[in-house]
Amino acid sequence: MGNRIFVAPKFDSLEDEKVDLPSPYSIGSIIFVPIILILLNTGIKSGMLNIAEGGFRNFLLLIGHPFSALIIANLLAWYFLGLKKGYTGKELMKVSSKSMQAAGSIILLTGAGGAFKQVLVDSGAGEMIANSLADFGFPLILFAFLCAVAVRVLQGSATVAMITAAGLVAPLIGGEASSLQLASLVIVIAAGATTLSHVNDSGFWLVHEYLGLSEKQTFQSWTIMTTLIAVCGFVISLVLFSF
Repeated sequence: MGNRIFVAPKFDSLEDEKVDLPSPYSIGSIIFVPIILILLNTGIKSGMLNIAEGGFRNFLLLIGHPFSALIIANLLAWYFLGLKKGYTGKELMKVSSKSMQAAGSIILLTGAGGAFKQVLVDSGAGEMIANSLADFGFPLILFAFLCAVAVRVLQGSATVAMITAAGLVAPLIGGEASSLQLASLVIVIAAGATTLSHVNDSGFWLVHEYLGLSEKQTFQSWTIMTTLIAVCGFVISLVLFSF
């Protein structure tokens, strides 16, 4: 697809004469800060980290909350990549506002798609289609794949597609199924839920906005890629299931 769809990269800077690119290490450090804080929060809540009740534990839980961790990462980025390099508050506000343009479109489109998805989920349309497939007598591995594909295409969410398909397939699995066959069913359901990413999928709009693609280009690249991944996953699962 690379030789058919060309999108020139955009290199925006605050001022052309004031480009001072940060090192990969500083970028990586800032990215890992919220990840470490969130993992710390998860470890404390799950009991993996034994920290006694008190102010220190509550403080760690506070800064490890996803919202707090991301705010801390933003503050670090503004300081080390902005103020410390000589950028003014006005220039940082300009960069922040520009970054929100793409994010705002994604949030709006994702919210609208999510609302439509919830209507389909609450109405039971996806489950009805999946249940209707059971009447055709497909082999179990094909039935699992088609259930996930049907729900995915209908409402867009890969998570809902996997959960719905797994719930429908689980009662049909016999006790004689081997571990390899069970693993194959898991893979094939995930593959079916990956297929045909379209306008109801948040990932579709993330790729569309951040890579600067048109809707047509996103269909030609991202949608086809997810479908190829799904087909490959199905073929591999089908081979493994036969053993």
